[in-house]
Amino acid sequence: MKKVFTTLLMFCVVMLAQSQVLHVFDITSLQPLVNVNIYCENPVASATTNSKGDADISACKGSGLITLSIVGYHTATYSYSELQAMGMKVGLIQKIYSLDDVVISASKFEEKKEDVVQQVQVIKSRDIEFENQPTMGDVLTMSGNVMVQKSQLGGGSPIIRGFETNKVLMVVDGVRMNNAIYRGGHLQNILTLDNSIMDKVEIVFGPGSVIYGSDALGGVMHFYTKTLQLSDVDGKTMVSGNAFARYATAANEMTGHVDFNIGLKKVAFLTSISYSDFGDLRQGDNRNPFYGDWGKRTWYVDRIDGKDSSLVNDNYNIQKYCGYNQVDILEKVLFKQSEHVSHIVNFQFSTSSDIPRYDRLTQGSYENPKYGDWYYGPQLRILGSYTLDLKNEDTWYDNGRVIAAYQHIEESRHDRKFGKNTLNNRTEKVDIVTLNADFAKKIKKNELRYGLEGTYNAVGSTAFTEDIEDGTTGPLDTRYPDGGSSMSSAALYLTDTYEASSKVILNGGIRANYVGLHAEFVDTTFFPFPFHEVTQNSFAVNGSLGMIYMPGREWRFSIMGSSGFRAPNVDDLSKVFESVPGTVIVPNPELGPEKTLNGEIGIAKGFNERVRVEVVGWYTNYIDAITTQPSTFDGQDSIIYNGEMSQVMTNVNANSAYLYGFSANLEADVTDNFSLTSSLNYTYGRIRTDTTDYPLDHIPPIYGKTSFILKVEKFRGEFYALYSGWKRVDDYNMYGEDNFAYATENGMPAWVTLNLRASYQFNRYLQLQLALENILDQNYRVFASNISAPGRNVVVTLRGSF
Repeated sequence: MKKVFTTLLMFCVVMLAQSQVLHVFDITSLQPLVNVNIYCENPVASATTNSKGDADISACKGSGLITLSIVGYHTATYSYSELQAMGMKVGLIQKIYSLDDVVISASKFEEKKEDVVQQVQVIKSRDIEFENQPTMGDVLTMSGNVMVQKSQLGGGSPIIRGFETNKVLMVVDGVRMNNAIYRGGHLQNILTLDNSIMDKVEIVFGPGSVIYGSDALGGVMHFYTKTLQLSDVDGKTMVSGNAFARYATAANEMTGHVDFNIGLKKVAFLTSISYSDFGDLRQGDNRNPFYGDWGKRTWYVDRIDGKDSSLVNDNYNIQKYCGYNQVDILEKVLFKQSEHVSHIVNFQFSTSSDIPRYDRLTQGSYENPKYGDWYYGPQLRILGSYTLDLKNEDTWYDNGRVIAAYQHIEESRHDRKFGKNTLNNRTEKVDIVTLNADFAKKIKKNELRYGLEGTYNAVGSTAFTEDIEDGTTGPLDTRYPDGGSSMSSAALYLTDTYEASSKVILNGGIRANYVGLHAEFVDTTFFPFPFHEVTQNSFAVNGSLGMIYMPGREWRFSIMGSSGFRAPNVDDLSKVFESVPGTVIVPNPELGPEKTLNGEIGIAKGFNERVRVEVVGWYTNYIDAITTQPSTFDGQDSIIYNGEMSQVMTNVNANSAYLYGFSANLEADVTDNFSLTSSLNYTYGRIRTDTTDYPLDHIPPIYGKTSFILKVEKFRGEFYALYSGWKRVDDYNMYGEDNFAYATENGMPAWVTLNLRASYQFNRYLQLQLALENILDQNYRVFASNISAPGRNVVVTLRGSF
């Protein structure tokens, strides 16, 4: 009997001790929340949750007021007795609007979003997971503030404030992705980023040349992969992970992903693997009656018994031969040497199958198809980087970060005319070395940030023809100089954030840039250029100056002026390729850098820290803008290229252009459980001429997104609309990359889609997600896209975590 009594007593003691451990979690995902601040009065005490979401609140016993708070969540208050009645388990609800969000990309170091003069949008990992999109390009579309163009299913080219591709900068884990062959047209390099392993995405709108140098004219998209987690218990290994399987009907998509983190006291490992397989995409069936046959895939080409054949498509909504697959792998290792020094090794690998160039495969007609084959070869991206993080407030920096990185990029193009056996093969390889050293120091009211950057790109371009019947090969003109090309840059920068008072913050910065380029044309058999090499050196000094004024009552006014700079790269300066059917772009060794002068004004108003309305207006004076215009080669305005007479075009520095527009955003936590968001973006751009100003290409029509979000225990749901206005024919640039050939005779029609998605968390370890996208099965195309958007799409995802 005594033994039984002792056992019961010990059990009661254990239960009593456990009852003083509070577990805090996300109310919809049931995942533990780390670093929740817990404060109690009478008695006064505090605690913070650990990696399991647990905190010992025994010091708060008997308190009548216990407050739980963490950035991004609604604050909750309970008495100690209420927490006991709840079983010492509390779920917090995520906010839509938060004044305390922290961003990194604007200055390369953490700072409050409200202290950044530029417009910044943060897409967090939990939102990326809930949105459940197949590619990173689709994640950006869901932001409501970025339009994404597609030339094929395996495409995705972001447009920010009328700038696209090589005029907007992509950065992953502190390493710039833009390289010497990022083209002025549409590109799909963003697809090599696996959204399944992203911790967050930060989009900085407007020029980022002071911090990031060349290419950041329209904005910066900084992608951060998940942070490695160390064990917070001595001698104990922490293991956690996530996995999901997804199926979507529109493209018969099947995606699988797994990632896991192994954390020791000083060392952590993160591994991630994703695989996606996409079939032929089904477009919407509900068509505009005025353009009933627009986009229908009534025929396609297949090779039967060694002969190209034009076949009738049984279902004209199935966009035949656009599917592909992709593999993404990530490995990160963290070694925390001390509280002041840590090291991170980061390896990323992405590759795909061949990706059909859908728009080219639709050229011609059933009776006379143009191509038998047109596809991109596997898109390969390899990144290896080493990051040294430093903290030392007793020296000339408080925080420092040095990143050394190597990237290898490989892409290729393969095309063959219908009925012909000759397959043209062009392959490009780029090796990139980068070094960044960035430091931050706070001196009284000044937050200084400074650093240097160096990059080197080596480009190799090869080409050959192949007879697909007998395997014989022959010479072919290369896309870039066959003698090789190189591009290098060096820069120094300094910025300062000065907190003049609690109401006024001043921002300023300056950057000195150097960019050098060298290209050699060895074989001039195909094009007898009057030059055999091109060498160019560009220098620029960029600056920015801004002010934030916060007079109170959640008002915020911002104003900023800045300059931008982009040096021509190898693609701008020295490529030979077909951009639009019947045209050929030839090199222009006289091409110079393009520059911008920018002004931006923002007004934001919050209401009770629950509702925020923001409007940002901006103007860009685009000087020496690189645009494509008619030209001559060897005195001729047309030459034979790829077997047909083609109009000669070249990249030139147009006298000037201008862009202006606005962005309006609404975030509202109507209640703790119900939220509303909405965005609207407008851009106008023209090239100045002696007569009538001509449309600048890449200018999207007005577009945006509106969402209604519900969050309750174990459940999160969203009903949202994506929408776009007309892109009228008078607003198209017929010589650039607007792709009018794939629009209607009047331009690209306006469209709106209605969509619904939801997630249900069975327990901490298992979640089911369902989505119904494009509910009305609308048939539409995003501006400048050459493939129709998905029709009605049912998405089912099962997620697990441990």
